[in-house]
Order: sequence, then C-alpha cells, then structure tokens
Amino acid sequence: MNSKTERVVKTGITFGSCLAMVISYTNWHSIFWAIVHGLFSWVYVIYFIIFH
Repeated sequence: MNSKTERVVKTGITFGSCLAMVISYTNWHSIFWAIVHGLFSWVYVIYFIIFH
C-alpha cells in the first residue's frame, strides 16, 4: 500500500464499523448504541444477520 492509503486505513472508519452503526441506529434510534455497536464492528453485523 502507498502511504496515503495506509494513513486512511489507520485513521478512517472501517466499512464494518460504519455498517454496524447504521444497522444499530436504524433499529434502536440511539446514538449511544450505534457507537457501542460500531466498536464491535463485524461482530454486531454478523449477530444481526443471524438473529434478525
């Protein structure tokens, strides 16, 4: 990877985190839970797929 790509990957939000936050906010309408679920990233996305 070039240095610009590495910088974005290190400082940017991952796709999994973004997806988890969108799913969480859509379901719970809470910014707090969206942030918490964003920290869990793909774990929450997979949980949501399995149980909903």
